Amino acid sequence: MNEKIYLSNPGFICAAGNSSDPEKFIGNLSSGNRDGIKKVDCDLAGENGVKSFFVGKIDDSLLKSTGDKFDMRVLQILDFALSSIKNAAQKAISRYGAEKVGVCIGSCDNGSFLSFNAHKEFFTKGAFPADYDLKAQGADYVATFASNRLGAKGISLAFSTACSSSASAIIKAKELIRAGICDAVIAGGVDVASDTVLLGFDSLEAIDHEKTNPFSKNRSGINLGEGASLFLLSRDDFDENGIFLAGTGESSDASHMTAPLADGSGAEQAMKAALADAKLSADKIDYVNLHGTGTHLNDSMEGKGVDLVFGDYKVAASSTKPLTGHTLGAAGSLELAACFYAIKSQKLPLHVWDGIQDEEIPSLNLVTKENATKIAESRQIRVCMSNSFAFGGCNASLIIKKE
Repeated sequence: MNEKIYLSNPGFICAAGNSSDPEKFIGNLSSGNRDGIKKVDCDLAGENGVKSFFVGKIDDSLLKSTGDKFDMRVLQILDFALSSIKNAAQKAISRYGAEKVGVCIGSCDNGSFLSFNAHKEFFTKGAFPADYDLKAQGADYVATFASNRLGAKGISLAFSTACSSSASAIIKAKELIRAGICDAVIAGGVDVASDTVLLGFDSLEAIDHEKTNPFSKNRSGINLGEGASLFLLSRDDFDENGIFLAGTGESSDASHMTAPLADGSGAEQAMKAALADAKLSADKIDYVNLHGTGTHLNDSMEGKGVDLVFGDYKVAASSTKPLTGHTLGAAGSLELAACFYAIKSQKLPLHVWDGIQDEEIPSLNLVTKENATKIAESRQIRVCMSNSFAFGGCNASLIIKKE
């Protein structure tokens, strides 16, 4: 089966905007507005006191109680995104039957807030809280919640391939539809920038304590973020966008627990696999949303990988992580939403950095305030690629296309 797999309007929420006002999201990305990146304090409750981090924060007023037994922030964020695709999901259930509508959700941090507070109580009082339950921290909990919330009774799967989790979920959704197991799949990801995650990345010396500066010679790490992004992938174009998942590619470095292959070959393999799946040559891609974390190793290898794939064709590219924060398990799907709206609006997300080129990285055609208009006038945006490269060498590349 090679029929097209269509994307609904995304349901999403992040520091740069949300699906209740996609025009604001488009405006923030296309203007490089970083107001959503805020400084927050992390209370270590120990000898080291308080540390501060720049984080892509969601406005608390947008989040509501879910009524779930474990009404944690990750579920509230996910619930916002679910509510935005509810109508498309109901159309799919009505047409195909609930048993043929599946769920694929990627995430990394499942309930660490509960664990963090429970362990605080254990160390201060000698016992865990009476209502502490490890079930809420199972990787499957977000997928189960999504299935129950929207009434999907098909296969329900969770993915935790670090920063490529939601890209992996979208790829699996495509495979489930192609295999005839599902006719539609609710797919994407959700994550939170909890104290545990912030401290973990800080211990790896991967955090930039100023605002992140991807692909710059002066880059020094990531800003984390929280968010969710979901699509309904289906055989029918329920939202009548004419935008479909044209190709996907994955590769595995099988090299190191955290460091990517330095020569960019793992990224190259994933991008080339996506192009082959889409039956497209590299020069047919109008825009690439880079993984672009701002760490020394990631940006270096991704720049090399992009150069290996696109060569003299200098494809327009940018990283949206300076605007949203790095939303970890949600990043792949959120950045696909950025691509989706680049096609719909014909406005490309700006790459926000200090403009200082690292001579060790091949020069990329980064979309900036200075060249955005020229790039936009040079070609219509119809085909976009989104890259996600994760710890463990999990590489994923997605291509979407407008009919």
